[in-house]
Amino acid sequence: QVQLVESGGGLVHTGGSLRLSCAVSGRAFSVFTMGWFRQAPGKEREFVAAIIRNEDKVYADSVKGRFTISRDNSKNTAYLLMDSLKPEDTAVYYCASSPSDYGVESGRLYDYWGHGAQVTVSS
Repeated sequence: QVQLVESGGGLVHTGGSLRLSCAVSGRAFSVFTMGWFRQAPGKEREFVAAIIRNEDKVYADSVKGRFTISRDNSKNTAYLLMDSLKPEDTAVYYCASSPSDYGVESGRLYDYWGHGAQVTVSS
């Protein structure tokens, strides 16, 4: 059974930092794209970042230069380091796994999802 478990969410002030982790079990982690998405209250889920198995990275324009996605294949874990956080970054953050190397901004290409981690940025 494939499982994705996020951790590292919390409350931080504007300008602060958080690092989210996503531990994956039940599938060969290194051959899959890992993505992060978020959903704020009353809004649709949106793409945040993805890292493909060759280590190429894709970011949403809203987080480019502030967020860094990475992966440690030896630990079956993906990370999202979030710096210079803003109140508009407040959302539930989800990690997801995809067999695709292309179109990674689309949530429809991800077949397994975590349950989410709350990130709250206070002004």
